[in-house]
Amino acid sequence: MKKIISFLLIFTFGLSSCEKDDICDANTPTTPRLVITFYDNASPTLLRTVTNLKVVGVGKDDSDAIIFNESGTSVTKYLTNANTISIPLKTDAKTTSYKFIFNAASANPNVDVLTFNYETQSVYVSRACGFKTTFLLNPRDNTANSGLIQTDPAADGLWMLNVNIVKSNIELENETHVKVYF
Repeated sequence: MKKIISFLLIFTFGLSSCEKDDICDANTPTTPRLVITFYDNASPTLLRTVTNLKVVGVGKDDSDAIIFNESGTSVTKYLTNANTISIPLKTDAKTTSYKFIFNAASANPNVDVLTFNYETQSVYVSRACGFKTTFLLNPRDNTANSGLIQTDPAADGLWMLNVNIVKSNIELENETHVKVYF
């Protein structure tokens, strides 16, 4: 009888030390990327596909561009022909700048630079997933695009004719945050 009680006590203590696996579910929202949707400037309600768009962080080498196509070649993996893209913002800074290169595969690409100004906030997700960072564009004042600066460093003319922030709180990736008309 003592052996059975001893076994049950050891078994009970053994089970009490077990923990459930802490695995972050792939469907759990984590730090969101900035979603940019492109529209036709002549017909502002129509989506427009950007031809051979390449997005590179300012100060980065072209080989550090955002990869849009994992299975592409060393050139095509950085190019996209889409009307919506998602790009990451720096979680350890208050600004992120990107070169948006239109027709990057052509002999005459057009380069515009967008600088995003924002505030960050760490949000607890769960014990398994830890924290995620959310962003707030336009933190300094209430003007429409104070969280965004557009420049033309190559002096080749702006291909992005109008850039508007439509959702300044970047918490999810399933909504458009910035609209670009070209």
